[in-house]
Amino acid sequence: MDVMEQIRAADLKPAFDEMNGSGQSVREPYAAVAEWLKSVRVEDLRKKSAEAELLFRRTGITFAVYGDAEAAERLIPFDMIPRIIAAAEWRRLTAGIEQRVKALNAFMYDIYHRQEIIKAGRIPAELVIQNSAFIPEMIGVEPALGIYSHIIGIDIVRTGENEFYVLEDNTRTPSGVSYMLENRETMMHMFPHLFAENRVAPVETYPDNLRKTLESVAPDNLDTDPVIAVLTPGVYNSAYFEHAFLADQMGLELVEAPDLVVMDGYLNMKTTQGLCRVDVLYRRVDDAFLDPLNFNPDSVLGVPGLFDVYRAGNVTIVNAPGAGIADDKAIYSYIPEIIEFYMGRPPILKNVPTYNCRKPDALKYVLEKMEELVVKEVHGSGGYGMLVGPTATKEELEAFRARVKANPENYIAQPTLALSTCPTLVEEGIAPRHIDLRPFVLIGDEVRLVPGGLTRVALRKGSLVVNSSQGGGTKDTWVLQD
Repeated sequence: MDVMEQIRAADLKPAFDEMNGSGQSVREPYAAVAEWLKSVRVEDLRKKSAEAELLFRRTGITFAVYGDAEAAERLIPFDMIPRIIAAAEWRRLTAGIEQRVKALNAFMYDIYHRQEIIKAGRIPAELVIQNSAFIPEMIGVEPALGIYSHIIGIDIVRTGENEFYVLEDNTRTPSGVSYMLENRETMMHMFPHLFAENRVAPVETYPDNLRKTLESVAPDNLDTDPVIAVLTPGVYNSAYFEHAFLADQMGLELVEAPDLVVMDGYLNMKTTQGLCRVDVLYRRVDDAFLDPLNFNPDSVLGVPGLFDVYRAGNVTIVNAPGAGIADDKAIYSYIPEIIEFYMGRPPILKNVPTYNCRKPDALKYVLEKMEELVVKEVHGSGGYGMLVGPTATKEELEAFRARVKANPENYIAQPTLALSTCPTLVEEGIAPRHIDLRPFVLIGDEVRLVPGGLTRVALRKGSLVVNSSQGGGTKDTWVLQD
């Protein structure tokens, strides 16, 4: 049975219940939590939920909602019932994730150098060279340790006991780490006894791991410990809290463009003691805005001349300019080919079958079957520019068909997956809701992966949309130790 047949077969069955499995008995990883849920009253959980919301508000952990003037800043709803992954399941996911991020970085190095994968005919040249995420200025540039994407968020969905699929790769500036860490801290504060009864692997090491990764990719011409800064666009980005949070957790300076200046071939940070050289810049600013002299001349969020310093090897930018080519949704459909080409073996974690609308046959199928598919913009994120066919109105379908017909190369489509569910506290009590998972993997002198990640949950009954900007919430993710 191929992947598509597996998915269609899965859709004929109810969504996989991660706690109850087939419904005959509670799955082993959830045994202790299931007993706890039997003993706790829903009213008590609601009180704890209100207490958690207050903690989040005091912390200031909010995100911006684009286009919503009435609620520009919101909390992401936090669900008190954890999502649990067994140690054996996590080992399999880890192997697949590590294979994937190594292949993605090998791909990026190749396409900015010899382009062997294009010469071999494994991926169309125009898909890379004419891609808006491809930066020709990066051709021939040697990034530190040959790594382009040092921080990657891999979005994974589950459809069965042993069925995991990668939904997309986030190789530019993936967000959500602050929620992963704050969710864990909140749960430990609320339910310390659950952690005493369950061997939950820690996620608190992420900031230390991130700092070690950033230090490992510093330029090799240093006589002292590297100076690292976090570049934020400030209030112009929905994840501003996360930028400040991570800088604080790592003990690093949080800077905006006016705080930085290029002088004598180096990047410098303005301080009360004068200028200080910056060796590693963890940027949360998109490529187009990084350097107005080399990219968008109208950008006020970037640093003039920054890219020249980078090309000279006097600063490391994390993630590297041009890394977005690897998370382009049109490239995604070739990831199995990419993994086989660079790693010499098939992918451990499968892709969701993807229809690339730039291909005439795929376009015809998508236009005919749009009501059955999820259709996405190739550069879209956050749930924006996306159509969920089964829940769309006739008018929405017709409007989206017109958009796809007008610019087919800008869209891909995937089957609507029956995402696994996890018990969730909702208005009517405790009920199953669909979830996904975003583990955060760090690549520098070694691959570092904290056990867990950000579990997003679709709070509306029947909804498959887990994005926070579209009404989704989050859960703490427990990876159990052996």
